[in-house]
Amino acid sequence: MAAQYGPHRWSAGYHADDQPDAFRGAKFTVTDLSGARFVDCDLSQVKIVDSWLVGVDISGYIDNLVINGVDVTEYVATEFARRHPERVQLEQVRTADDFRAMWETVEGLWTATVARAERLPEEARHERVDDEWSFVETMRHLVFITDSWASRTILDQELPYHRLALPQTAYNPTDAAALGMEVDARPSYDEVMAARADRMSMIRGILTDLTDSDLGRICTRTPAPGYPEEDRPVWECLAVVMDEECEHHRFAVRDLAILEAR
Repeated sequence: MAAQYGPHRWSAGYHADDQPDAFRGAKFTVTDLSGARFVDCDLSQVKIVDSWLVGVDISGYIDNLVINGVDVTEYVATEFARRHPERVQLEQVRTADDFRAMWETVEGLWTATVARAERLPEEARHERVDDEWSFVETMRHLVFITDSWASRTILDQELPYHRLALPQTAYNPTDAAALGMEVDARPSYDEVMAARADRMSMIRGILTDLTDSDLGRICTRTPAPGYPEEDRPVWECLAVVMDEECEHHRFAVRDLAILEAR
């Protein structure tokens, strides 16, 4: 599998990437890297020798991960599937009925998690944990996901973006503003949840009459300006929506646990 990293994955790019290979093949010897943070990086073939890895947190695409001579990849994959059966369900989606069932799972997960969030004070829902998106920002991003990967692609709407939609951090804020998104807005929880409910209803509408033959229909619009210009079938667009829902639900639950413990 080719490494998937950097702004090219989603858009024209906004991260500084003038020297993306500056450290390729670099050797760090007797170097203090404590507290370092690697975001959206290609770390394939990295070798760490005679070093301290304490309190290390890794997330991303993982394969052939060897720790002290033990390949832990299969264990990680098995445990991940056990903790997140929705991921297994998503991998097995093939038909229109499968997509409908998957969306029921997604809605069920979020119903319980939103109830948890609403037991917290308003300010906690806007609080970032370890500089990750707050619960409110997560909801705003999922509005963007449905706008871009469903309304614009599947429904062929040119400018479907809600003003509170929040694109990925690598998306140029100038481009987002040109599309009507107010990235720096500070909306209330209720405002965001109203937009979120509307977008979830829209997905239900798409799925209600979806047939197996619809899944192969080609969508010619990109999810947003700056994305790679290529055709995408309906099933791929829906799969992206479902994948984003599952991943951001996982992140939200992780951070809610920290906020609840305070």
